Amino acid sequence: MSAPPYLDGPALRELVPMATAVRVLEEALLAGLDPEDGPQRPVVEVPAGQLLLMPAAWGRFTGIKVAGVAPGNPARGLPRICGTYLLMDGETLVPLAVLDGAALTALRTPAVSALAVRHLAAEDAGHLTVFGTGPQAWGHVEALRAVRPLRRVSVVARDPARAEEFAARCAAAGLRADTLPATAPTTAPGTAPALADPGQAGLVACCTTSRTPLFDGRMIRDGVAVIAVGSHEPDAREIDDDLVARSTVVVEARRAALAEAGDLVIPIRNGTITSGHLAGNLADLVTGAVSPGPGPRVFKSVGMAWEDLVVAGAAYEAWLRARTTR
Repeated sequence: MSAPPYLDGPALRELVPMATAVRVLEEALLAGLDPEDGPQRPVVEVPAGQLLLMPAAWGRFTGIKVAGVAPGNPARGLPRICGTYLLMDGETLVPLAVLDGAALTALRTPAVSALAVRHLAAEDAGHLTVFGTGPQAWGHVEALRAVRPLRRVSVVARDPARAEEFAARCAAAGLRADTLPATAPTTAPGTAPALADPGQAGLVACCTTSRTPLFDGRMIRDGVAVIAVGSHEPDAREIDDDLVARSTVVVEARRAALAEAGDLVIPIRNGTITSGHLAGNLADLVTGAVSPGPGPRVFKSVGMAWEDLVVAGAAYEAWLRARTTR
């Protein structure tokens, strides 16, 4: 048996462009994939951070991602998330391909967000406020541009120099770009929010490692779609109780969100909402079982193994097609 191919980051992006990743995720959900069926991922604490073990099976494929989350890596000039994905035949469990796990995560996470935005955001949403300047922030600019007529990006980051660099990258991609100051949110009753208003945007993407809310939720007007992807821990969050309570809230899967999404676990713990406040999961959204309400719209993701599997399977099938046409 020959060794399985290794699909690195550039190969993965060539085989599965962002728009294709969005499409195959939606097709899987429309074909009956139930996000609630996947096993809960083990999170193993290690000295450098965490190991996430993410197995899944769907259709003709089975696979597992081993991802390392090392908070100290950026200071070393290394990515915060590393990992490897093993794709296997679903019937025999014979290995078919090995993929760069970090590149797979960087592709599927914004693709999942874009799929949610396709069903949550106003059709003409053209202004995005993005919190963060890392790979996920850029991935969300690219992904949301694939599903909405994005024209302007406002960048919020702790480091003004990195915010300016990110804005310049957006401008080089043909978008009007600016930066907003990253100041602490004001929560005292009757006071004005301290942060420049992200609610003027039709889209807000939170792609940070923050453990506390990035802005005052009262700033977000009705109809704005807010994506929160930075946290997968029950004690960390990027959005506050007010925003969650006013919003139509959609998650990848209820079970995963109630175990891992601090953006929701903390408001439930505070008594601000109950678990019944969740409008539905991503499958409910794409099949039309959930419709946005009159307030803001929130999509909270923690990252799930079925998403990796669907995109990895699409990459392998594209690799096979390319191989046979040479």
